[in-house]
Amino acid sequence: MELVYYPHEILRQTTQPVDSISSELKDFLKEMVQIMDKNRGVGLAAPQVGNSQRFFVAKLQNEEPLFFINPEVLYTSLEKNIYEEGCLSLPGVWAEVKRPAAITIQALNLKGKVFRLEADGFLARVIQHELDHLNGILFFDHLSEKKRELLLEAYQKVRPSK
Repeated sequence: MELVYYPHEILRQTTQPVDSISSELKDFLKEMVQIMDKNRGVGLAAPQVGNSQRFFVAKLQNEEPLFFINPEVLYTSLEKNIYEEGCLSLPGVWAEVKRPAAITIQALNLKGKVFRLEADGFLARVIQHELDHLNGILFFDHLSEKKRELLLEAYQKVRPSK
């Protein structure tokens, strides 16, 4: 399993729901956590490792990883905040992105059980960033056209050769 880098086409595709939670999927998700940790990330979505299914992992520092399969947003706050974001699929560039400060999400866990999570602060941001990946949206899509152009110019200079 390897990271997929922008402008790979899978990063712009909408993912498909997971039909069943197999042992292969569980192993895949656990391997995603290893890739995320190795690259010092806090979230990783299936398209970022070449998979077009609807799942992602998130792991804040010194916390256990969270697994989100077929996630659905139930609520986003009206209050928004700005925070600098980066992306493992666009290494070397960051930008300030405005997002809802809190979110409620529902998803399946590794056991196939539905869970609901209310998150705010940094975790809410990570979840929203990874959810965007499942819909073919990248963090720079939230920027003005000028800021997006500057970010992509900077990325061309540091872009991995893979």
